[in-house]
Amino acid sequence: MSGRAQLMWDEAVTGYDFGPGHPMDPVRLALTMRLVEAFELDRGPLEVVAAKPAGDSTLRLVHREDYIEAVRAASADPSAADVSYGLGTEDDPAFVGIHEASALIAGQSVGAAEAVWRGDVLHAVNFTGGLHHAMPGGASGFCIYNDAALAIARLLELGAERVAYVDVDVHHGDGVQAAFWEDPRVLTISLHEHPRTLFPQTGWPEETGGEGAEGSAVNVALPAGTGDEGWLRAFHAVVPELLGAFRPQVLVTQHGADTHFEDPLAHLAVSLDAQRSVAESCHALAHTVADGRWVALGGGGYAVVDVVPRSWTHLAAIAAGRPIDPASVIPDAWRHEVFRRTRQLAPQRMTDGRAPVWRDFGEGGYNPADRLDQAVLATRRAVFPAHGLLP
Repeated sequence: MSGRAQLMWDEAVTGYDFGPGHPMDPVRLALTMRLVEAFELDRGPLEVVAAKPAGDSTLRLVHREDYIEAVRAASADPSAADVSYGLGTEDDPAFVGIHEASALIAGQSVGAAEAVWRGDVLHAVNFTGGLHHAMPGGASGFCIYNDAALAIARLLELGAERVAYVDVDVHHGDGVQAAFWEDPRVLTISLHEHPRTLFPQTGWPEETGGEGAEGSAVNVALPAGTGDEGWLRAFHAVVPELLGAFRPQVLVTQHGADTHFEDPLAHLAVSLDAQRSVAESCHALAHTVADGRWVALGGGGYAVVDVVPRSWTHLAAIAAGRPIDPASVIPDAWRHEVFRRTRQLAPQRMTDGRAPVWRDFGEGGYNPADRLDQAVLATRRAVFPAHGLLP
């Protein structure tokens, strides 16, 4: 094994740019990489690698050929974007090079999966990925190609028999669920804000997988306003037991930072410190259930200065085996770069000043009047019996 962890990065991923005013500002990617460099994670603990863009044969593992051709056509001439494929919409405006930028991001996630499966590294991170809304035949929710689903599909193609996907983005991981709805080899777990109050209005606990794959889709629909304690309680009440029963050979996780209380597009109230705690838990779970094989992706996150770079730098540091103390002062050089690029004042430390704690669901008891506990129990009742577990 050549190294402990790999970070996938190609500066050209910042070409994934829907234009001025769009929430998915690629500055969040550049600032994250600059913060990784400011903490010198790229000088030893992390091997920084650029993978090739995903080619058509790889994209076809998940996406329909007619959709790929539609993306390619929009890439050459954005005015020709076909809205029937979700292209040229307010969420997914077409731009010159949209195919190339999207394929490059997908290639980084596929490359990460390949490196982990081959045993080149134990952990691989692609924070530019996690574009989990893209469907086999259409763009959706700022996502053109579903790199998370493509990485999983590539693992299956290479011989993996059980892959688990855990998605903690504030939005439901609908595209990944759809890609493997009838595939019992893939367990998809999504914790997200309740579909009654947030796009894409899917991810109900009753969505549990297609015929022959019952229990392979797991959805925890969290009440709007859920904060650190409830978010962590829900994660630990569902994820570890299911992963322990499923015993994946590889763990793929998606770490959308839009659960944060400062995020402008959603309604959870999670801190950076709780996000870091879940990243640490995913790392530990990979070692417990998957012999350490871990592919970690980014995702949503629209507080592009205050939240996203810090959250994903913590993720990269955890994967590298050199976690950053939350009390650490952020290097001045990065803060100056933030102001130069955005005219915003940057955060000064790697913490929101929280010390997240939660009550264990098994030991702490179930409160039938609590909406968070109701959500957790609905999920456990829907899927735990399919895995031989008691709800």
